Amino acid sequence: MERSDSGDVDVQASAYLQTDEAHERDNSGEALVCSSNHEIDVSFSQNEQRKSEQEEHLVEGKEFDAPAVGMEFESYDDAYNYYNCYANEVGFRVRVKNSWFKRRSKEKYGAVLCCSSQGFKRVNDVNRVRKETRTGCPAMVRMRQVDSKRWRVLEVTLDHNHSLGSKMYKRTGTKRKCTDSEAKTVKLYKARVMDIGNSVNPNSTLKKQFLTCSSPDVLNLRRGDSTAIYNYFCRMQLTNPNFFYLMDINDEGQLRNVFWADAFSRVSCSYFNDVIFIDNAYISGKFEIPLVTLVGVNHHGQTTLLGCGLLAGETVESYHWLLKVWFGLMKCSPQTIVTDRCKPLEAAISQVFPRCHHRFSLTHIMRKVPEKLGGLLNYDGVRKAFTKAVYETLKVVDFEAAWGFMVHSFGVIDNEWLRSLYEDRAKWAPVYLIDTFFAGMATCRPGETLSPFFERYVHKQTPLREFLDKYELALHRKHREETLADLESLRLSTTELKTKCSFETQLSRVYTRDMFKKFQVEVEEMYSCFSTTQVHVDGPLVIFLVKERVQGESNRREIRDFEVLYNRSVGEVRCICSCFSFYGYLCRHALCVLNFNGVEEIPLRYVLPRWRKDYKRVHASDNGLTGFVDGTDRVQRFDQLYKGALGVVEEGAVSLERYKVAMQVLEQSLDRVHSVEEKQE
Repeated sequence: MERSDSGDVDVQASAYLQTDEAHERDNSGEALVCSSNHEIDVSFSQNEQRKSEQEEHLVEGKEFDAPAVGMEFESYDDAYNYYNCYANEVGFRVRVKNSWFKRRSKEKYGAVLCCSSQGFKRVNDVNRVRKETRTGCPAMVRMRQVDSKRWRVLEVTLDHNHSLGSKMYKRTGTKRKCTDSEAKTVKLYKARVMDIGNSVNPNSTLKKQFLTCSSPDVLNLRRGDSTAIYNYFCRMQLTNPNFFYLMDINDEGQLRNVFWADAFSRVSCSYFNDVIFIDNAYISGKFEIPLVTLVGVNHHGQTTLLGCGLLAGETVESYHWLLKVWFGLMKCSPQTIVTDRCKPLEAAISQVFPRCHHRFSLTHIMRKVPEKLGGLLNYDGVRKAFTKAVYETLKVVDFEAAWGFMVHSFGVIDNEWLRSLYEDRAKWAPVYLIDTFFAGMATCRPGETLSPFFERYVHKQTPLREFLDKYELALHRKHREETLADLESLRLSTTELKTKCSFETQLSRVYTRDMFKKFQVEVEEMYSCFSTTQVHVDGPLVIFLVKERVQGESNRREIRDFEVLYNRSVGEVRCICSCFSFYGYLCRHALCVLNFNGVEEIPLRYVLPRWRKDYKRVHASDNGLTGFVDGTDRVQRFDQLYKGALGVVEEGAVSLERYKVAMQVLEQSLDRVHSVEEKQE
């Protein structure tokens, strides 16, 4: 079975080769290179008209440069001859390891050339008289035909695990000898791409700078990391047609920032872009990899990756670049952005998303309490007072009083960290955030945490190349979790109901299983609310006081009062605990008030579409799935087809019978698509 031709997007590669042309590049702006034909609005890119490639003829007597990612050739034969000539000079022979052909036209579109010592003999060849000469040599080049019909080098390994030299091959020649005429006529196109480690002369000044510089204007990578990044991106584009990446090059031709997002992230972003968490803990925590992740919340309440970046440092410029690229690609503006407290990131968000609600992660603040306050003599008392002010106050006046008591009673009024927290209190203290929607990103209850997306896959010493391998494993696990959650939601039945409350029955029919379980807890806890009293009336507006037994310190049961505002004319209900704003579903106190007023169904404004089990399908339909599609925009075609197939996938996974029908429909559809190609040929 062969690979289908994915119609590769033209990879305007991201690196500069060690050529004279590279040093003549225009220094008037930043070099931004995009792997997709998707237009992206990056206002600070000023070199859009720069030529993306320069042509160089190999002349007789000139040394052949080592193969490098980004090289292009007019034909496969030119590419083969070039590698063969290079091998002849270095001292090894070339063998074709793999070739790929289009299914119907039989046209070659991909190949791997390797050292003749690659691999080992088959078992049935071992007993032959000829001595074993293969050593499992890793040297190879992987190439593919791109949209321009040229052949581009996508992956290179130069290292051999055996000795080299022309004497080794005196006895036999290569399959094709490199003649003088071939050396003169091979036309090599060197794409303007950043220098990536092994692709340049080892004595190159540029390479030395790239490997040793720790400037905030240069991405800090180990030897070989840049090659691993670029090879990974090229491989992803072969297997993931809607994969997007962008590399930011500084004025010296050095890699500064990187952004990428796969097809799943791009589709997820079209669904779940209302609230995002920008996690820069890997940079601020001095991890081996300077990783920044953009994470959303899906319809199951699970975190979903919306994009990744590698940044040169915690600067306004780097964060601005990352957010601008993400916004230009995704074409969405979040309602709420949650981050750690970081001044450069805060400034960049205000520039790129001036209308969004930028809030600080309470998880990160609470994690820093031991570090920032642990040295105090009365640390335990300060910690308890701090926790009480954060989690147990429901009104601003109560928070202010609790904070004042803490700083004065324990003598920490001059503590710099507490002072800065108090100045920023409107961005992190739950009592100030009652009007901000978080979709579960706000950890406003004791014990709740916001975990990193790659929590189990990245530690402080994880090298970049190891992370790239783990990246795919992490995404596979997350995708599997979401798929299984989709299936479980479709199987949700009334047997899982725990009460006879109509609110529970109502949402069991529409919400995903995980979100329904969270709401179900609120329905069950309605029974801990033993009193609902009307305390103030102003026309249709009524204020109720709901008393609840809660668990306090030392597991003692306490009674707390919750004010709930109810508008009878429009069916609006708001509780002072702000559960709906923080988590996206009504709390037990609001449900008690609705029940008290004879309301049997939750008003639709409080049944959020983003938690529905059919949200993806409904959202795709609402956003013009069957509308006009620009015939020249490959990205738009991919997105629309992906969303359109979701309905078949979700319904087909319900049972074996549906699965068989769905597979038959998909196979028939694929045959019809291939028939279009046959007619054109």
